[in-house]
Amino acid sequence: MGHETAEAASWHQDERRTVGAVSAESRPPGRPRSDRHPAARALFHADGELSQAREELRQGLLLLRDGPVADAYNSLTLAAATLASTDPAQARAACVHATAAAWSGGDRDGYLAALAALPAVPGPHDGTGAARDRDSPVDAFWRTYRDGMHSVMNGDFARADALLRPVLNVLAARREPLDLLNAGTVALMLGDLPTARHLLGLALAGARSGKAPDLVPRILEHLAYAELREGSHHQARVHAEAGLEAAGRLRQRNVSANLSAVLALAASITGSPATVAAHAQAALRVAHAHGLRQTATLAEWAQARADLGHGHAERAAARLAPVVHAGPRRGHFGLWVLTVPCYVEAAVLAGRGADVDADTDTDHVIDAYAVWAGMGADPQAPALLARCRALVAGDERAEELFADALARHDQVNGPFEHARTHLAYGMWLRRRRRPGEARPQLRSAVMGFEQCGADVWAEHARAELRAAGETTGAAGPEPGPLGRLTPQQLRIARHVAQGATNREVARQLSISTRTVEYHLRNVFTQLGVRSRVDLARLLGE
Repeated sequence: MGHETAEAASWHQDERRTVGAVSAESRPPGRPRSDRHPAARALFHADGELSQAREELRQGLLLLRDGPVADAYNSLTLAAATLASTDPAQARAACVHATAAAWSGGDRDGYLAALAALPAVPGPHDGTGAARDRDSPVDAFWRTYRDGMHSVMNGDFARADALLRPVLNVLAARREPLDLLNAGTVALMLGDLPTARHLLGLALAGARSGKAPDLVPRILEHLAYAELREGSHHQARVHAEAGLEAAGRLRQRNVSANLSAVLALAASITGSPATVAAHAQAALRVAHAHGLRQTATLAEWAQARADLGHGHAERAAARLAPVVHAGPRRGHFGLWVLTVPCYVEAAVLAGRGADVDADTDTDHVIDAYAVWAGMGADPQAPALLARCRALVAGDERAEELFADALARHDQVNGPFEHARTHLAYGMWLRRRRRPGEARPQLRSAVMGFEQCGADVWAEHARAELRAAGETTGAAGPEPGPLGRLTPQQLRIARHVAQGATNREVARQLSISTRTVEYHLRNVFTQLGVRSRVDLARLLGE
């Protein structure tokens, strides 16, 4: 596309300029009166339609930030249809914003329809290339963008990368905050997380410098999500908190909801269950009211991952089952598949897993994840797929699959998921009465979680390591009355205090329910408590 792409890189106008320009518009000097001549009346009618279309565009943009996204989509597509013949630039802006509304609402068909409506090259496309040779740079740019995003939606990421990489480069070369935001979004869709973080960081710097302050929340939303995907959870939390503050100040409630969901995901690794629940519920309140399917899926995922990290596998599996299975409650069309590794792990720990040869729901979702892993959009997906298959495999295949997963983790950046695979393998070995082999895997898990700041999961791995017989470097006795408990009693007490049932504790520690009941009676006696509520209160203190 060469040097002529400067014009093509006009993407869509900054929302501030679009809304401001439409709001400030007035009747042009000398506009014909509607009662003078039929041609004048026709011009007046057309001008009225144009003004109405621009008002629809303005309303759509406002609703996209703070309102039901289905309403935003309808306003934006209506504006695009009216503006297509008179103002192609704003029509394209309306279409791109409509795709954003459809994505937020989880409306795949709506996304494709808005994409197809992008005003691009007029005339036939007979495959000969004759019409395309006459394309303007703007037409070529938008057709390439449209075809690239179609490829993303169809799962052809190799073709999408070939088409969208030049689009990304054109946008990045503009160095304006909006263009850099869009370039970062394209990189995020392609799974190129380092590039996405770099471009979004540049966009943030430009927006904060005063060029586009109202873009700051959206940039921070995308940046925090990219950091989460790459495993930089603490950085994601810092950026999401800053974005939430800015979005609240600018009354962008839909962006605030997305950022709350990101904070919930970060807290599911580094924070308490109460923190996760607070962020998730804040996200879901707006998501339910405004139809934000993307936000709702992320919030449910966060709560399930927190449940899993604190040993509540049954609760995590129950929460994610409707998200991953086909039906009206399935999660966002572009995100539900990312929750599959969590669901599989939770289902296996909760006793829902089955041998790999059995025809089970778990196997069906793993097969769906295998399709995703084969698309090449997520560098960590092949390792996670091997881990999922190891968890449901028979003993004769599981070790080979765990080893394959760890080897694949070594080839990509993703310390949190790498540590989770070490943890899963160590737990698998311990439950087969092989503690000597389990301990090296569990030590690697502890170190991996500590290095990426996953405090919740590091404690989970330490508990498994202690259960596997690790004593070197162990902490001293617990202070106060807890010091009277044996290590096994203390593990059981902590699980029960976190809300686990006896059955859940038994599964987590690979002991019988009767053993849990026996130890729990002794815990109550040693600590002088009479109920699980009293136990939780004591451990909380």
